[in-house]
Amino acid sequence: MSRYKPLLYPLLAVMMIGSNAQTALAQSSIYRPATEATARQQQMLRDTLPFADQRDFEESQRGFIAAPGYRQILGAAGNVVWDMGRYDFLLNGQDYDSIHPSLQRQATLNMNYGLYEVVPDFIYQIRGYDLANMTLVRGERGWILFDVLLTRETAAAALAFANEQLGERPVTAVVYSHSHIDHFGGVRGVVDEADVQSGQVDIFAPVGFMDEAIAENVYAGNAMSRRASYQYGNPLAASPFGQVDSAIGKALARGSSGLIAPTVVIRDDFEEHTIDGVRVVFQNTPGTEAPAEMNAWFPDSRVFWAAENITATIHNIYTLRGALVRDALAWSRQINEALYRFGQQAEVMVSSHNWPRWGNERIQEVMRDQRDAYANLNNQVLNLANRGVTINEMHNEYQVPDSLQQSWAVRQYHGSEFHNSRAVINRYLGYWDGNPATLVPLSPADSAPLYIEMMGGAAAVLERGQALFDEGQYHLAMEIVNKLVYAEPDNQEGKSLLAGIFEQLGYQYESASVRNVFLVAAQELRYGVAPAGPARGTSPDLARAMTTLQWWDAMATRVDSQRADGMAFIINFVTPDTDETFVIEMRSGTLTAITGYQSDAANATIRLDRSLLDQVIMGQTTLAAQLTSGAGEVEGDIGVLQQLASVLVEFDPVFEIMPGTAAIQ
Repeated sequence: MSRYKPLLYPLLAVMMIGSNAQTALAQSSIYRPATEATARQQQMLRDTLPFADQRDFEESQRGFIAAPGYRQILGAAGNVVWDMGRYDFLLNGQDYDSIHPSLQRQATLNMNYGLYEVVPDFIYQIRGYDLANMTLVRGERGWILFDVLLTRETAAAALAFANEQLGERPVTAVVYSHSHIDHFGGVRGVVDEADVQSGQVDIFAPVGFMDEAIAENVYAGNAMSRRASYQYGNPLAASPFGQVDSAIGKALARGSSGLIAPTVVIRDDFEEHTIDGVRVVFQNTPGTEAPAEMNAWFPDSRVFWAAENITATIHNIYTLRGALVRDALAWSRQINEALYRFGQQAEVMVSSHNWPRWGNERIQEVMRDQRDAYANLNNQVLNLANRGVTINEMHNEYQVPDSLQQSWAVRQYHGSEFHNSRAVINRYLGYWDGNPATLVPLSPADSAPLYIEMMGGAAAVLERGQALFDEGQYHLAMEIVNKLVYAEPDNQEGKSLLAGIFEQLGYQYESASVRNVFLVAAQELRYGVAPAGPARGTSPDLARAMTTLQWWDAMATRVDSQRADGMAFIINFVTPDTDETFVIEMRSGTLTAITGYQSDAANATIRLDRSLLDQVIMGQTTLAAQLTSGAGEVEGDIGVLQQLASVLVEFDPVFEIMPGTAAIQ
């Protein structure tokens, strides 16, 4: 029997459309198969990893009630928002040399699809409808929903299927476990904001939720979105040679997201509430997987809800899409606190991703493994740093202890020991390794031509790079061929060879994120960056949640400082409906904003209701157009807005990452 246990998914196997696997393989024709060197590594891993431990497969299928009769979720316009069927190739029991065996195991486990009973007549989960799970808790009057997925469409479909199987019940409360959008973005698919405003539905969230939900994406949003396409493998076809998983779920749904502000904010470290007759103790865990996050404990049923702090993988200390580095030690401490406060009694542990665990011994095992993994990462990286290992060496020196490597619960599917270890040293010591040569280095494109000259030119580099590739020495090959691509971005032979190198490395990595990064880069080197689709403005909910000061600060990041240097003006900005005042100042090629003040030296004073500014934030109009139409008032020189507009940069959503891959617009 295959180590991936496809027979644990009999309903899915029956539902597979015969052409799905063939379609996936056809789409993957742009990819190359695994080389002999990669295949040998994968076989070695199959022979040494603890595949005999099948508990995850048993737990992931425990309580299965039903799968829906559809594999796709469609939007109002008929667009595909979610397609579970594109991953059906994972259910045939075949070993793929183009997928790390441990990652293939995780990807197969994440094929959970449908409704599951976690605690009889009390807690249920919908899995496989989005990156996250929706957890339904039976209250006295209706459902308490813990996390409501990424999109309105997937959330509505999930709730509808649960009601179809379990009986129609109203939603009486929603709990946002944390400030990442895949946990709150689907809220409008399950509740009506009027019911929230009337008090019929309460929404619970951790302290700092609203600020963090918006702030993370405001200032570097364009760069973060572009990098996210690498991390999640968005441009890749789902196939054994492309995107296979996202570690904590299959992928991100592609629908409409929204946000309804919480009505109850959990402020204390531990705070007990009775929600629709159910006692819940919340544990705030700031600075862990998200800046604002909380666990929950159900004392009457001994169920521990671990949010995204404990899943079936080691998470990101540094997420490759880009974000502030997280605190591995604080994360470990919060798990330890939960272990001693709740874990000693817990009989069920459920999370917002992957699958639950049952039995106190099993729960404590997983909690301790996760606690130890984050603590070891923090402590051993600092141990090595204090012995002189630098940020440019750390990923090659840090090793996960063998005992933890034998635990499936802490394998490196989302985070990896490579980028996480560098993140820890960066958190404490920063990016510099202490060598003056790396403090103010040349840019890669400036230094690469000298390397190529000293190596005897492009032909010599290509010959040696190909030889290293043929020997399976992919990292060494990458070192020199990457220099060639930076020196000669139009050298298609070089780009093709580097793509092949990236591809084999992607096949070999256990982390879905790292795999995706290498495979997307390979695809773009071969075919260029796909052109951007139609621009999508900020959703109305997220626009309303952004503060006016955040919007002005984000506007400041779009100023081309070289063009703006020498420009000087001051704007008093007022939003009468919110009674807020701001001073906006352009000076030294820099735009600054402050709230709570007005300037006597202003060149112009602008009054515009915040409700009307929302349309500007959503990208539906411009500030100048609003004022010209009479929506607001201007005193003084309105020309300052034209000056500002003349130095603003429109960011390219598909900017070039690898040299010579820019999209043709």
